[in-house]
Amino acid sequence: QEQLVESGGGLVQAGGSLRLSCAASGRTFNSYAMGWFRQAPGKEREFVAAISRSGRSTIYADSVKGRFTISRDNAKNTVYLQMNSLKPEDTAVYFCAADQKGYITTTSSSSFMYDYWGQGTQVTVSS
Repeated sequence: QEQLVESGGGLVQAGGSLRLSCAASGRTFNSYAMGWFRQAPGKEREFVAAISRSGRSTIYADSVKGRFTISRDNAKNTVYLQMNSLKPEDTAVYFCAADQKGYITTTSSSSFMYDYWGQGTQVTVSS
């Protein structure tokens, strides 16, 4: 089973930036599409961004488009989420997930499409 560990969360002021990392322990990371999701208190888990196994294709939720960037470094078995212009509404626990299909479609916005999940990292944006 693939193990995913998120890091990089913390407390920032509105307008600030954070970069989240998700490190995978498996030996087939290069074959997975990767996604980021988040869950705020009292809300459903929502899609943030996804990236294909090659890194050539990405998808973003409308709420983060233009502010967040997903990327990956397959040599390091790591996917990143660069978050800029953070808003208090971005406060949530952020999870990374792996999809064995390797490619992304509109279905990549559904949490049910992913096979492995990390335990999450807290991001808090103060006003």
